[in-house]
Amino acid sequence: MKKQKVPKKQKAKPVKPLSGDYVEVHLSKIIYEGTLLEAPEDEKGILLLKLDSGYNIGLNKRDIVEIKLIEKAEEKEEKIEIKRQDGKPNIAMIITGGTIASKFDAKKGGVSPLTSTQDLFKFYPELFEKVNVIKVEVPFMKDAGEMDPQDWQKIAKVAGKLLNDSHVKGLIVTHGTDSLHYTSAALSFFLRNLTKPVVLTYSQRSIDRASSDANLNLQCAALAASSDIAEVMIVGHGSENDDYCLAMPGAKTRKLHSSRRDAFKPVNAEPFAKIYSDKIEIVSEHNKTKKGKVEVDIKYEDKVALIKYYPGMDPEILDYYIKKGYKGIVIEVLGLGQIAVGNSRNNWIPKIKDAQKKGIMVFATAQTIFGRVDPLVYAPGRDLMNVGVVYLEDMLSETALIKLGWVLGHPEWAKNKDKVKEIMLTNIAREFNDRLRE
Repeated sequence: MKKQKVPKKQKAKPVKPLSGDYVEVHLSKIIYEGTLLEAPEDEKGILLLKLDSGYNIGLNKRDIVEIKLIEKAEEKEEKIEIKRQDGKPNIAMIITGGTIASKFDAKKGGVSPLTSTQDLFKFYPELFEKVNVIKVEVPFMKDAGEMDPQDWQKIAKVAGKLLNDSHVKGLIVTHGTDSLHYTSAALSFFLRNLTKPVVLTYSQRSIDRASSDANLNLQCAALAASSDIAEVMIVGHGSENDDYCLAMPGAKTRKLHSSRRDAFKPVNAEPFAKIYSDKIEIVSEHNKTKKGKVEVDIKYEDKVALIKYYPGMDPEILDYYIKKGYKGIVIEVLGLGQIAVGNSRNNWIPKIKDAQKKGIMVFATAQTIFGRVDPLVYAPGRDLMNVGVVYLEDMLSETALIKLGWVLGHPEWAKNKDKVKEIMLTNIAREFNDRLRE
């Protein structure tokens, strides 16, 4: 009987790791583990790897002995079923960009936006232990530095729609940190007769880093959004540790550090609340939730400017704003309210008068951040007040800029300078603090 030839068993071809796969990279004396990234076109001789620490490294391909596949990217994807639970408050979210609303993208070696409830649950499951996220709106995705007044108006429109939904208890807005306090100030004026919480939150460090502040900030934001605090507020770390957050007034809070997790602090004001992962401690008075519709008032004049005065500054800078047809200017003045006047080589008063003749209203805020301006203490302040410069007490400069744009955006107010001055000095969104501690 003739023997049949048994075909040789073919060896399985090794699977080539692709971008997004989790791998071991063996060099001659060291092994790195991480997620394989897609290298840029001009760096084909380099292998990019995102380490578990969150940092990216580049390895010369000539130094690599072996690459072992540990886990395929598609194997890490999982479908998550999100169920609403009775008894939990329903909230809505607006995602506008920023680190907190981003996920790692292997092809970029950076982050891409989260745009669905699925994505949110995957990265922030603790959020859903506290609330039902019933609506997620993404009006745009932008870095904080790219924001402009039209973006504030878009956010306010979407916010008004969500807040006037009877099923929504409160609202979270995720945002990049660098201009967050501008947006919170804008919403403080754009959303009138506020009946529910509006919470802006952020992350200084991305979720793929062990030191990320995103998770606690969102947990605290969820508690604030389901509370009885009917205010526009910024919620974020109250210290460098993961122990508590602060709920801070939207028109009295500023980013005071470029990188710390507790970057935002209330200025000349107290926070509304101290928030832990499981409770809220109220620390100051606030408007409470009530029935009624939120009014969206997004009229805005963007021909307004904020100028930081410095010693020796040439007042002819005002010629630019006159030529460009600006309607209002806020000057950050020195100390209690000084800039060069009188016999100074750079006397600002003549140029301020020129600006006023062209219809530009001029206001003053403190560049010291803490404290308030007072034109009556020194002669230069009195001189400026006498020519019509309006001193805005303890209002933050960024808030003053936005409030001025909002006031001048209303033609019925803008045509009357006395009316503009009156409204600018009226406390509308807690932008003034009459009980400021010196």
